[in-house]
Amino acid sequence: MGILHRFEHGVVRPLLRRVRPAKRVVLGGLTIEYRSELDGGGIEFGQDFIPFLRARQMPRQPRMFEWCAGPAFIGFSALGHGLCETLCLADINPAAVACCRTTVRLNHLEDRVSVYQSNNLRNIPQAERWNLVVSNPPHFIDQYEGDIRAHDPDWAIHREFFNTIGPHLAGDGVVVLQENNRGSTVETFREMIDAAGLKIVFTHGDHATLTPRSVFYFIGIMRKDADVPDWARQA
Repeated sequence: MGILHRFEHGVVRPLLRRVRPAKRVVLGGLTIEYRSELDGGGIEFGQDFIPFLRARQMPRQPRMFEWCAGPAFIGFSALGHGLCETLCLADINPAAVACCRTTVRLNHLEDRVSVYQSNNLRNIPQAERWNLVVSNPPHFIDQYEGDIRAHDPDWAIHREFFNTIGPHLAGDGVVVLQENNRGSTVETFREMIDAAGLKIVFTHGDHATLTPRSVFYFIGIMRKDADVPDWARQA
């Protein structure tokens, strides 16, 4: 059974995924191409970013970045809904990057959207500066091993992101992460955020302890030396 299981999951299923036709969904008036295996929740709870940022009366941002973008459901939706003027996307998975580039072509966004294949921020040009960074990153340290959409062993992906995001933030740049209280709390990240020269400026919807079911919450983060814009202050 072990050999058959490995053959199914290592050969048969990846082959079926490659030949299966891509899907499309319209968000914010934009047609987004994706494959089911690339969706880490951005098409569902990730869309909570739109009403959340609107409720905070966030002004339209000049340039937004989606970290761990996958097919970029959040980023393209935000662009389509007018929350940003231009968009930058990055993901480690070449299949996700290919979907993003197809979406750019489908919607004629070549002059407004940049797409990078990057392990965390390692392949992002130094000149990139963002006013808003959003992400629905991997949510679990001890579950979903092998699934890059959900598993962040030892929180290494988060820690590297915090340690490298600062130079890419504009003076008023805000990072807004959507995390899952079933896998973390705000305190999970506080020390690594502080050690990276960053500060938590708001949280929303979080619980102090891990929850038995998925509860998604937001963390707002900035550089320690940055002035907090009105829309990003703790309510």
